[in-house]
Amino acid sequence: MLRRRKEPRPSSTDQGRTDCNEDIPADDAHSYITPSKHTPKPLWLLNKTVGPGGPLRPFRLIKQDLGNLRQRYLSDWKIFNQLIVASTVYVFFTNLLPGITFASDLYVLTGKNWGAIEVVFSTGLCSIIFSLFSIQPLTILGVTGPFSVLAENIYSLCHEAFNIPFLPFMAWSLIHAGWLHYLLAIFNAHDWTMGYVTTFSTEIFSLLNSIIYFHKAIQELERAHSNLSFAAFLYAIMGAVGTMLLAIFLSTAESWKPLFHRYIRLGLSEYAAAISIILFIGLPHIGELAHLDKSTLPVSTTFQPTSPERHVFFVEFWKLPVRWIFAAIIPGIIITMLFFFDHEISSIICTIDRYKTRKPGGFAWDIILLGTTTALCGILGIPPANGLLPQAPLHSESLMHADTEEVIVEVDGQETVEFRPIRRVYEQRWSSLLHGCGILAFVSPPFMKVLGLTPTSVLAGLFLFMGEQSLSVNPILYRTFYLLTPPSELPILPTELSSPSTISATETPPRPSYMPIHLYTLLQLLITIAIFILTLTRGAPAFPVLIILLVPFRLLVMKHWFRREVLKFVDAWACKAGTPEDSGDKDENLQEKKEDQDGGNHAGVLQPRRDSSDRV
Repeated sequence: MLRRRKEPRPSSTDQGRTDCNEDIPADDAHSYITPSKHTPKPLWLLNKTVGPGGPLRPFRLIKQDLGNLRQRYLSDWKIFNQLIVASTVYVFFTNLLPGITFASDLYVLTGKNWGAIEVVFSTGLCSIIFSLFSIQPLTILGVTGPFSVLAENIYSLCHEAFNIPFLPFMAWSLIHAGWLHYLLAIFNAHDWTMGYVTTFSTEIFSLLNSIIYFHKAIQELERAHSNLSFAAFLYAIMGAVGTMLLAIFLSTAESWKPLFHRYIRLGLSEYAAAISIILFIGLPHIGELAHLDKSTLPVSTTFQPTSPERHVFFVEFWKLPVRWIFAAIIPGIIITMLFFFDHEISSIICTIDRYKTRKPGGFAWDIILLGTTTALCGILGIPPANGLLPQAPLHSESLMHADTEEVIVEVDGQETVEFRPIRRVYEQRWSSLLHGCGILAFVSPPFMKVLGLTPTSVLAGLFLFMGEQSLSVNPILYRTFYLLTPPSELPILPTELSSPSTISATETPPRPSYMPIHLYTLLQLLITIAIFILTLTRGAPAFPVLIILLVPFRLLVMKHWFRREVLKFVDAWACKAGTPEDSGDKDENLQEKKEDQDGGNHAGVLQPRRDSSDRV
């Protein structure tokens, strides 16, 4: 019995969905002016670029996204069950706790301008706005590690070099970043930017995030060493390492079968970080440990900014001298680069094929929202939130459930319908809205006092855990292990990776060498280390520029350093199927086909021989 699988017809919810590599249909033919031979070349290029269907056609993607949002919005509110409640609690802890961890760092390195209440306020406010109005509610927003590094260096420049107030300058930087986000969305930046990003760049960016987390943990312990007694410092190290190890241990609870019931194992793994943090927050208050001095998270006891010089969440940004208003465009551009890249990658990761999303999505409208919240945070004097890379897939993973897929199969010429079990994510807005409301509630004084009980050593342990979780799924880590593995123990590579010079038509191809892959991995490691070192210098605000430059570096330079087969094996497009080298394969196939046709057309005809003088 021969069974041939047919692709199911797209449902009505799939028809509005588009990917970054799909062509957008042109508008009404009557609105299109066809260039003629008399049209000047500049006008012809302009019409081709901004005309209907052109890559820079203003508002093209925004119009498409608004249509998709209208199509899916009501259905996003119709799903609510126990799994969504569990996901809400899980995302609440994985977003709030890292946020207050960054708050501890920002409190010290921004001269007390930003603290726990600012970070919590920003995370809750932006999460609620995106849960209500974004086109992709699975994306989780919060204050990120790369922006914390950027903000700390901007404060250092304002305080030590420029001698100007930090918050007004940052407010203008974020306002400039806001309208720059608008421009990127209006002119369809997703199509002509993220369409060229490969995993080479995203893996480096993810590794950089992991290193930043580890570095933040070390900074917290360094401050504990300076401010605490030796005994308290030793316990701070134990608290940090213990928080990390217990969280890692509990996160593997699903594999403890047959120990405990399935739901108990699932709960332990989902709430691993929360259980570990709560335990090590309470442990120092028991027995002799209660007499140790400890460094805790500084918080506000009233609904007021952290800085004693401020009384309301509002920045008088117009009082900044005009020359510094224009100078703030430079950090505004850098923040735009960082946020655009970070948020787009987060949105892509939480909707990959593994999660079987069906509803239409988009990117341009969310960039409009991101620009709005970024400028709003600048005016309020709080750090802006954007898409979180580690938390983005965690949200989708927590919403995975069993479902069935309708598949049409053909058996002996008869088409039948089968329902096959699959796992799919719940596409809804409740978990984003409820976790955002829960985080925003912590700006109230009673909840702030609860946050104030958190030792900074526990926050350092959370940094270590987040870094480990992010690093453990990075392909760079596994390829780094290959560097330390004896060649005889390495997996066998495909034969097409063999060097052409070692392949003979009469002999069996030799085993491909791992050397090109090792060199590729070492290049990624060296680039990541170089960017991280830059974040420790005065040039740290420019590190997002280097991350963006990795895109043309990969497409234009690396093809001259590595063979096409190697790049196809280790790299791929970030938001569409295939690799950059696929286009080269197509060109070669077309050339071979053309040569075959030419050979057939001129069969039996003696062709003149071309010597070296005939070559161009």
